[in-house]
Amino acid sequence: MTLFLLIANLITFGVFGFDKLQAKKNRWRISENMLLGLSLIGGIMGAAFGMITFNHKVSKKSFLVKFILVVLIDLVLLYRLIRH
Repeated sequence: MTLFLLIANLITFGVFGFDKLQAKKNRWRISENMLLGLSLIGGIMGAAFGMITFNHKVSKKSFLVKFILVVLIDLVLLYRLIRH
């Protein structure tokens, strides 16, 4: 499980960085649903560090609301996993 989370977070961090690079070059972008999906499957920390490091999606309120919802969902799932 730990290895999976490490890989998920590294990939998510990289995807956020790649999307920011694509945005700067006005090229094809990664969808917000993909960014949120990667966060949901365990890449929350990678997403948060990617958002901060690359200054990516931090000023887009609608994305931040969805990201917070994903964090809450993951916290509930983690709680349930620990309790059972």
